[in-house]
Amino acid sequence: MLRLINLELQKLLLNRTSKILIFVSFILPFTVLILSSIKINFFGFFTLELGELGIFNFPIIWHITTFFASYFKFFFAIVVVSMIGNEYSNKTLKQNLIDGLSKKEFILSKFYTIVFFSLLATILISVASFFIGLYYSSYTEAAIIFRETEFILAYFIKLVGFFSLCLFFGMLVKRSAFALAFLFILYIVEWLVFWGSYEIFGNSETAFKVKGFMPLESMYKLIDQPIQRIIMTKYPDKVDLTYDYAVHWQEIAIVLGWTAIFIFLSFRLLKKRDL
Repeated sequence: MLRLINLELQKLLLNRTSKILIFVSFILPFTVLILSSIKINFFGFFTLELGELGIFNFPIIWHITTFFASYFKFFFAIVVVSMIGNEYSNKTLKQNLIDGLSKKEFILSKFYTIVFFSLLATILISVASFFIGLYYSSYTEAAIIFRETEFILAYFIKLVGFFSLCLFFGMLVKRSAFALAFLFILYIVEWLVFWGSYEIFGNSETAFKVKGFMPLESMYKLIDQPIQRIIMTKYPDKVDLTYDYAVHWQEIAIVLGWTAIFIFLSFRLLKKRDL
C-alpha cells in the first residue's frame, strides 16, 4: 500500500498545478476557523465577535467546522480527476502497466491516495477544531469535549466517498473538465429522481427519503447544515425542535456502499478498456 501511495505522490508533486490545488484544498478549510476571531463593528454602536456567540463551543464545534470545511473538497476533486486525465494524456498509465503494475494496483493506488489525503484533511480539521474549542468553550469535561466527534468520522467518509465518485467519472470520460461536468449532471439527475418520486408517492417526505439514497444527496446528508441547530440553541421557541442533525449509521452505510461501487466500476472500466 505504501509503495502505491508513494508512486502517486511522486506523480502529483511533480505537477505544479496539482501541488497548488493540494495546498489550497488544505488551507482553505481553515478559513472557517478564522471566523472565530472575526469582530464585526456595527457603526460604532457595538462589536459582535462570532466566537462569543457560542458556535465554537464543544460539542457543536465538531458539527460546524466539518460542515463548512467539506465545501472546499472541490479543489481536491480537481486533483482527483486530473490524476486520471494526466495518466491518459501523458501515457503514464500504459507505461505503468508495462513496468509491471497491474490494473487492480493502478486503481488501488488512486484509492489509497484518496484515503491518505482524506485522512490528512480530517486530522488537520480535528486538531484545529479541538484547539479552537478549548479556547472558546466554557466546557472542560472530557465527556462534553469529545461528544459528537462522530462528525469527524462522517467528514472523513464524506471526503472518501466524494473523491471516489470523482475517480469514477475521471475513469469514465478520461478528461478532467468533462468529469467535473458529470457532477453537475448527476446533481440534476438526483433532483429529477426527487420530482419523479414526488409524483409517484405524492409527498415530499418520501421523495426526500428516496433522494437520500442517491450519491451526492447521501454524502450531503452525512453532515446536515448546522444553521438551524444554532438558531434552535439560541431561540428554542422560534424553530422546530424536532430537527435531526445527528450522524446516523444508515447514512454512513449508504455512502460506504456507493464508495465501494465507484471503486469497483472504476476497476471494471479500466479492465475492459483497450489501452
